[in-house]
Amino acid sequence: QVQLVESGGGLVQAGGSLRLSCSCSGITFSRYGINWYRQAPGKERELVGAISRHNNSTNYADSVKGRFTISRDNAKNTVYLQMNSLKPEDTAVYICNARRYFDSYWGQGTQVTVSS
Repeated sequence: QVQLVESGGGLVQAGGSLRLSCSCSGITFSRYGINWYRQAPGKERELVGAISRHNNSTNYADSVKGRFTISRDNAKNTVYLQMNSLKPEDTAVYICNARRYFDSYWGQGTQVTVSS
């Protein structure tokens, strides 16, 4: 059974930092690209960033570029989302997604709330 479990969310003041984790089981983790999405109330799900399965290359949405960093530890089957200089508009449920060709698996998400 495939499971993706996010953790590390919480309440933080604007300008603060959080590190989210996405722990994966039931898949050959190193063969999957990992995406981080977020969804705020009343808004569409937004792709925050992604890390590839090949060379750990990353890309980010313009709204988070320079503030967020994605990394992965294949030995621990875990992907991280380091979020710095958080803003109130970063408030959302953050969800990880493992993808490989037509396979796609989702976590349940973790809430991040940034107070002004």
